[in-house]
Amino acid sequence: MSIVADQVRRLSERLDEVSLAELGLRDGHQGVHPSAAEDATVLSSPRVQELLRIVKNLSSGSASGQPLQSARIQRLLMQSGLLTEDDTSAMYPPVVKTKTDYESDIEWLLVGKATVQTFGLVMSTLLDDIIPLGNDIWYWDEILGSYSDSVLYTVQTSPLRMWWWSKEIYYDSLSRFQSLNRAMPPNEIVHDDDEFFRSPVPGELITHAHTFGTKHHTDSDNADEVSGAGETDGAGDEGPDLEVDLSLTLSRQWRQFYSIVRTSIAERSITDLRRRLFSRVDVCRAEAQEKRQQLCQLREMSAAGLGILMGEGLRFGQPHALRDENEWKSVLEQSVVLMDMILKNTLSLESNLQEFEEKIFNSVKEDPGLIMQAYNTVEAEAERPAVLARRIFYLLQQGIPGHLWSMNQLARHNGRPSRLVRYWPAAVALIVSSSTILRILINRQDDIVNWIRGLGATTRDFWFNWVVEPVRKIIGTIRHDTNSEIAIMSRDSLKADRESLERMVVDFACDNPNVAVGASSITDSQITEIRSKVKEGDVTPVLRAYEKDMKQPFVGAIKGDLVRSLLIQVQKTKVDLEVAISGIDALLKSQELVFGFVGLTPGIFVTIGVVQYLRTIFGGRKSVRKSRKARSSVRVLRNIDRIFSASTVGQLTGDSLISYKDHGLLLCEIHALRKLAHDVLPRDMRKEFIEDLDELGNLSKGTKMQMRVLDRIHWAYAEWLVKMR
Repeated sequence: MSIVADQVRRLSERLDEVSLAELGLRDGHQGVHPSAAEDATVLSSPRVQELLRIVKNLSSGSASGQPLQSARIQRLLMQSGLLTEDDTSAMYPPVVKTKTDYESDIEWLLVGKATVQTFGLVMSTLLDDIIPLGNDIWYWDEILGSYSDSVLYTVQTSPLRMWWWSKEIYYDSLSRFQSLNRAMPPNEIVHDDDEFFRSPVPGELITHAHTFGTKHHTDSDNADEVSGAGETDGAGDEGPDLEVDLSLTLSRQWRQFYSIVRTSIAERSITDLRRRLFSRVDVCRAEAQEKRQQLCQLREMSAAGLGILMGEGLRFGQPHALRDENEWKSVLEQSVVLMDMILKNTLSLESNLQEFEEKIFNSVKEDPGLIMQAYNTVEAEAERPAVLARRIFYLLQQGIPGHLWSMNQLARHNGRPSRLVRYWPAAVALIVSSSTILRILINRQDDIVNWIRGLGATTRDFWFNWVVEPVRKIIGTIRHDTNSEIAIMSRDSLKADRESLERMVVDFACDNPNVAVGASSITDSQITEIRSKVKEGDVTPVLRAYEKDMKQPFVGAIKGDLVRSLLIQVQKTKVDLEVAISGIDALLKSQELVFGFVGLTPGIFVTIGVVQYLRTIFGGRKSVRKSRKARSSVRVLRNIDRIFSASTVGQLTGDSLISYKDHGLLLCEIHALRKLAHDVLPRDMRKEFIEDLDELGNLSKGTKMQMRVLDRIHWAYAEWLVKMR
């Protein structure tokens, strides 16, 4: 729900309170309470039933959360019969003269509801006027803040300036040519290319020459018809003379026209001192500065009007504080006049803010309709609702549309140029370079196709090799798939080498029992013991022979078993190495899932980055929009703080409330902040945030309390406003 809908709802509720209180005051003052039968008779009349239906329809906008549209309010007013026959169609009868008290009270309630809805429309109109002006002011700030932007603006508006200059030359030359023709006949003008012609541009010169020639031919034809058939030879002699006269007339008038245009251009170049003293860029910057000042003044005037409307309009007060039964009715009339004066004087940029505020209040005080209330008769008192209804109808039918039209004209004249003006250089550059771009594309067509194919193949290989395959391996690891196990060595390599070592040691012990067991033969139990020791890494029989042969290495190498023992030890070293590698292999297998995720991480990161980038380019992300709106919310809070800071300086004079202009600007910032909060804050925090904003816009407690509310908003909602930035 917007700030306008909330304000309309509150005013509608307050109107219900004061209108019901007025009924109670009148009944208590009369000391007579109508009977139930009389109430039923009055309330069941067709007129009262129709008025009650219209009151209900006028209240439906507040119940639904949105104010009524202007067309519907006008239609309901016409259906009420309170307007004159000139303002309504014949199907809606005018108001009757004889009224009961209940009927009069319901009429007042009806026009009160219409006033509240109109108040919402005027408030919404002013808000819609003020907020877009900030974007145009920001545009001119960008133009004035950078010389390169000023040069670009000069280039963008150069065709438009040329068009305006040509139109000025055209109308100036046309007016001078017409005045010259009125001064003397065309055949008596003395032509001097350097004298008295001082205006621009052609228009009616060709038309005048064509008309003169046509008239000449028409006169000649009429003369031939009158002269008769016997003068055919003379007519044949006059034909060439007429053509010569016509050509001379046309050439003479063209010389006059070009002389006027040249003189006008020369005089305009001399009189336009600003263009002679300053460059074109400086002239455009001065124009931008002037437009910015106009927009700032328009924004301040509209904000002051909104502040006056909110501060002085529909101030009913408390029901128990009513001094008489007509007080709230006078408030309705004064509020309608106030809205009318605000719409009429908001766009008057000739006066300053103080003059604008004084003019508004003086216009309300001096309004003829309000002055005549002091001299009311009984009949005039009965017609007050109809008079107020007609004024509301006029405000809806002409006041608001006229204000919107004038506002659009001012904003269009002083606002940023149209998109056609701003983007025509880029469009022209694109059109001019389109042939070159097309030629490059055609010449490099094969390269571009290959590049696109290569990009597709690379993307496909990256997806399958770095994303799909690692995921498949991770799934296999989770399922204990034997094909996905990590291994440094083959599965049965250690087993084969260890069995080979056992056989070597056993054969060595059988061939050398004296060295192995210290006996001439070896038993099966001893062989089994040797096998078990070899599995544990004990090859003592081989080492004993090695030690024995090392005493006489040459003899042992030739006649003994030195070489054989060395080769068995090499086999043992190989087995020991494979045992160590198998331990590492087991460690890797225990962390196989970790390595799988490590291999998947680069592909996932690259994929997420590319997807996020593409989402940012094509359509944007919700988080990006939230971040942008969060930054906008911070800027709005900064503007609110600046408004309060500016009002604090004025409090040195003893004034504890902000000015009407600052009040209007504050309402605009609150209105913008309510819209931004819908997308930035979570659902459960929006209600509290709107309550704080309503308290922030309440000026009855002074700016100190509002500053405290602003501080509370800063720290209470910093989690969303700061985090999203």
